Amino acid sequence: MQLKGRHFKTLADFSKEEIQYLLDLSAKLKEKMKRKEEYRPLTGYSMAMIFQKRSTRTRVSTETGFAYLGGHALFLGASDIQLGKNETLKDTALVLSRFNDLILARVFDHSNIEELAKHSSVPVINALSDTFHPLQILADYLTIQEKFGKLEGLTIAWVGDGNNVLHSFMTSAAKMGMNLRIATPPDYRPQDEVIAIAKADAEKYNTELLITSDPKEAVKGANVIVTDTWISMGQDAEAEARLKAFQGYQVTMELAKDAAENWVFMHCLPRKPNEVDDEVFYSDRSIVFDEAENRMYTVMAVSLALLGKD
Repeated sequence: MQLKGRHFKTLADFSKEEIQYLLDLSAKLKEKMKRKEEYRPLTGYSMAMIFQKRSTRTRVSTETGFAYLGGHALFLGASDIQLGKNETLKDTALVLSRFNDLILARVFDHSNIEELAKHSSVPVINALSDTFHPLQILADYLTIQEKFGKLEGLTIAWVGDGNNVLHSFMTSAAKMGMNLRIATPPDYRPQDEVIAIAKADAEKYNTELLITSDPKEAVKGANVIVTDTWISMGQDAEAEARLKAFQGYQVTMELAKDAAENWVFMHCLPRKPNEVDDEVFYSDRSIVFDEAENRMYTVMAVSLALLGKD
């Protein structure tokens, strides 16, 4: 699979075969690391990691995984560089791509990813924007694939905010043969343009897409129940209104009683108890920590593929 030189901005840009290739490569890398097998194809390579938002999993998984591959990942926090303040995004991209082989960026506005990619001479990886979170979904699919042995034919239920993680499910699930059932409060639906993509894909790939405001309807028959934070970074002023709007959306055993017999629970973390109670979060149904671990292998796979070192 030839992905060398591509940007990784959204899974909407990638085919089923390309996504599956990245998942298979992730699984192989996981096996290598579990065996403590020395594997350093990125010796001499460097990655600039731009973080406008703080992070645990993204930073640690990327730095650890890139180091295992022999490369050097340089953390650039919001106060470390001139990003968008005393220096334009264009100039930042032009400078960093002279020093580094990859640019990974965790930002607020998705337009920042687009701007970096436009002017960078090296691949740009979206490590989260306000519109998409493609690295997270690769890790989720790897975890689901490990649990069920497949993706095709499964049903994902999303209960919560119409946010960037959901958008990345919506731009990829149908391609992978998965049904998607979405429950959000009426005022927190996913973006209309993403809904349009998801509807077109569901029709093209003959999968189910349900968008409702009823969590019970969404989880009925689901193999995978997913939620996320109700209040993302930068939304603190909306906290009171959001907590009120999301009443009834907490994932509990009672909510999941009509899910498929083999249902599992996922959350990209960090988690708050109002999103999912302890009974579900720490149960045998929960695969959230497998999901977190798999963030490392998928970012490793994307890095290798974009550099043509896979």
